[in-house]
Amino acid sequence: MRTAHLRPPAAMTLATQLLLIDPQNDFCDLPAALCPTLGGTALQPSLPVPGAHADMQRLAGWLRAQMQAIDHITVTLDAHQVFDIAHPAFWQHADGSAVAPFTAITAAQVRSGAYAPRTPAHLARALVYLDALEARGRYTLMVWPVHCEIGTWGHGVHAEVQAACRDWQVTRQRAVTHVFKGSHPWTEHYSALAAEVPDPQVPDTCLNHALLGTLLQAQRLVVAGEASSHCVRATVEHLLEAAPPGFAPRLVLLTDCMSPVHGFAAQHADFLQRMQTTGVQLHTTATLRL
Repeated sequence: MRTAHLRPPAAMTLATQLLLIDPQNDFCDLPAALCPTLGGTALQPSLPVPGAHADMQRLAGWLRAQMQAIDHITVTLDAHQVFDIAHPAFWQHADGSAVAPFTAITAAQVRSGAYAPRTPAHLARALVYLDALEARGRYTLMVWPVHCEIGTWGHGVHAEVQAACRDWQVTRQRAVTHVFKGSHPWTEHYSALAAEVPDPQVPDTCLNHALLGTLLQAQRLVVAGEASSHCVRATVEHLLEAAPPGFAPRLVLLTDCMSPVHGFAAQHADFLQRMQTTGVQLHTTATLRL
C-alpha cells in the first residue's frame, strides 16, 4: 500500500503543491530534550542529517505562513525493516564478523568473498541486485544504520512539521497524501517514485504512476526534505526523467529546508548545480513567497 488514502478528487485544484520528502525523526539531528525515552533509555535518531532539525523548523514556519497558497501536500516516508539488503543484519565479513554501517559494498567485493550475505542462500540474488544497481551507475550499495523502521518513533514525522501539516489540513479542509517507500528488502528505495532496481513482481518498487500524475498537475511544485544527497536528489531526478519537456521551471527546491548526509556534501552541491542548469528554481524560505 503506497498511499495512506485515495488520490485527490480530479476537480481539486493542485496548482501549487508541496512535496515533502522523508521529514522523519531518524533523519533529524534533534537535541536530546526533544527525544523521548523508552524504558528509561533515551531514543536517538539513527541516521541524523546535520542541519535537518533546523531545516524542518524553517519548513514548518514557512508552511504556516504560506498555507493558504498551498493546494496539495505530499509527504513521503522511508519505511524500512531490519532485514534489508542495505542494513547490517543482511551482511557479514569473510570471517563472519559484522559489517559496520556506512560500508559501501560492490559486486566485485562479494564475488571475491570479502563480504557475503549472512544466509548463503541469498548470495545469488544479492549479486543479481548488485550487478543491476551498478549497471545503472547511480549508486553503490551502502550499508546504512537501521533507520525509519516501520512502527518506531524514528519512522514518525518531525513534530513541528507534523503540527504544521495538521493545521494546513484544518485550514484548507484537505488531507495530506502520504507515500510510503522502502519496505521491500531486496532493493534500495531512495526515490519516492521508484526503487533503484525495480522488481516487476513487486509493484511498490516500480514507477508510482499515481504519485507522478499528481505531481505533474502542479504549476508550481515546491520540494523540501531530507536528505538532499540521496532521497531528495533521487526523487527529483526521477521526476524530471518522467516529466514532459519544459516541466523543470515549475520545480522549486527550498534549499534551506534540505541538507546532505554527513560526508556527501559534494553530491548535494552537484545536485543543486545540475538542477539550476536544467531550469529548476532554487529558493529559500526567506525568498519564496507564493
